[in-house]
Amino acid sequence: MVVTMVVMPSPDDLFVLCHTGGDDAVSWVEQVHPETLETLATSDKLPGGRAWPGGIAVHPKGDLYVVFGNHAHRLNRQLQTVVSRELPRLRPYNSFVLLPDGHLVTKDFSGSRPGNEVAEPFDSTELVVLEPDNLRIVSTLELPEASIARLSADDDDVYVIGTTALWRVRWTGSALEQEAFRAQYRNLEGQTFGWDAVIADGCAWFLDNGESTHKFAGTLRGVGTATAPLHLVRVWLDSGRVLLTDICGEPGGVVANPPLVDAQRKVVVGFDSGNGVLAGFRYDDESLTPLWSHPQNHGSHMLLYPESGEFVSAHHDAERGVEQVVVRDVVTGREKARVDTGSPIQSVVFPACGMRRDFYWCSMLSLNRVSVQ
Repeated sequence: MVVTMVVMPSPDDLFVLCHTGGDDAVSWVEQVHPETLETLATSDKLPGGRAWPGGIAVHPKGDLYVVFGNHAHRLNRQLQTVVSRELPRLRPYNSFVLLPDGHLVTKDFSGSRPGNEVAEPFDSTELVVLEPDNLRIVSTLELPEASIARLSADDDDVYVIGTTALWRVRWTGSALEQEAFRAQYRNLEGQTFGWDAVIADGCAWFLDNGESTHKFAGTLRGVGTATAPLHLVRVWLDSGRVLLTDICGEPGGVVANPPLVDAQRKVVVGFDSGNGVLAGFRYDDESLTPLWSHPQNHGSHMLLYPESGEFVSAHHDAERGVEQVVVRDVVTGREKARVDTGSPIQSVVFPACGMRRDFYWCSMLSLNRVSVQ
């Protein structure tokens, strides 16, 4: 069983997305107690397909939506399946975004997976829009290139990190339209494709050198194959201007997740999982300035607490065989707390904030609740 992520629609409801592996994988949703993590209810097994971490969301109307493999599902809060839909391509669809009008946008990807290595150029990506009631496909759009990263959205603008460029697609309310916007970020010899983008402060922020994540074997440390240093990539959404900033300047970098952006304090935190470096930068309208850097084996999404300026990251302690969660100050990088999770592997998936001065940490093999006392 693999634990991918959780959603918490209320203080008393916590739902966990789980799945199996392989090319005939299935997913399911568990409701667990928000404090003890005891399983309270489990959905039926949901048709999936080729395994890659999918996604779950709580729709504004209240139901749960899951995309995993080449299937999408709508479940009610009692974990009964309302409707399921097979998606067009026999590939993994890596999660989705919810648009303001309630439609879902998802996409396939054709990159390498564990046990299934594929060389570039990968096949192109197709975006699919699903209406929320019956998951009927209402629009599709094929991009000019492949995309390995997850989608990002800002209102009706959907941003796609392609293998060479950032693309913008607009939802008109009835169809997807590709805009002329195209920001080429991959320009260096030895540089590989980017991962998920954070849309903040008029920019898209992401990390490159995402190739080789399929070689994950409990950690991403040492699996990177890029000969160019790993970069924090900043793309201005008005002009398409691109700025590359080294995380540590070393070859062999790799990531599978996005940076963290604190727009209030004008700080962005990036990392290099292949070389085990976590770094913070101050930014203004034109440039970035290094603030701090620490050796740390981080691989997953991070969590930001805007009021306190604290953020949660992780460190995989290979010598002890355990992952820790680490709380730092986003401006100074100073460590404020650290605790073992019990997971023997590095998390490369998705934590979530709780509602009781706590958070939930998913690391595929385990789910942990961490609280402040």
